[in-house]
Amino acid sequence: MIRTLIIDDEANNRQRLSNIIREHFHNISVIGEADGVESGLQAIRNLNPELLLLDIRMADGDAFDLLEKIESVTFKIIFITAYEEYALKAIKFSALDYLLKPVSVDDLRTALEKLENQILTELKLQLATLQNNINSPKHKTLVLRTAEKIYLIETQDIIRCESDRNYTYFFVNEQRKHIVSQPMKDFEDLLEEFGFVRIHKSHMVNMSYIDSFDKADGGSIVLKDKTELPVARRKKNELLERFSRL
Repeated sequence: MIRTLIIDDEANNRQRLSNIIREHFHNISVIGEADGVESGLQAIRNLNPELLLLDIRMADGDAFDLLEKIESVTFKIIFITAYEEYALKAIKFSALDYLLKPVSVDDLRTALEKLENQILTELKLQLATLQNNINSPKHKTLVLRTAEKIYLIETQDIIRCESDRNYTYFFVNEQRKHIVSQPMKDFEDLLEEFGFVRIHKSHMVNMSYIDSFDKADGGSIVLKDKTELPVARRKKNELLERFSRL
């Protein structure tokens, strides 16, 4: 049984989660509930949970205030929120899981399946990255989980991304390449505000690494490392508009 603690400042949300778990997840035991940062911290220390279902916003602070007070993370975490808020982008950059309220059985099941492969030493690294991403709005660190390792990549060091069905190739400074088993669309919204543009169904590039743009037909771009990539016709105007903003 996975010993689980629910931390949420709304009693009806705690009750809903508890009911879902009791009815659908027989390998999970809800060992307690808390309604805020201070009560959550006390419950963690007293109950020693294996999993936190942790609301982001609470009356006396947020999930990140709570995590800062914990000396050693010995449990796995699924964040829960009612809001599509700034914190979710930082969570996505850190490759952590979250659920939007109201939580559904299927969404919780999917999140729990992902947790089976989560390693606590990696989680600590992800949480440290999350804290940095929350506190650094201009630059973000992207957590990439490959088959062999977990990598922390600064957004400004990513040259381009290439799609291969459900895999994405990240080409990074110093001629590094990382392959992750996620489609490129998972990263498109995350990286757009940091100067990335999707130029083709298979390619997304960091604008700061573009050396030239041949505008004929759809056209093509040449990057500073001499890589030449096609530009889809429907992406040409978007790319020109992005150039006009530089």
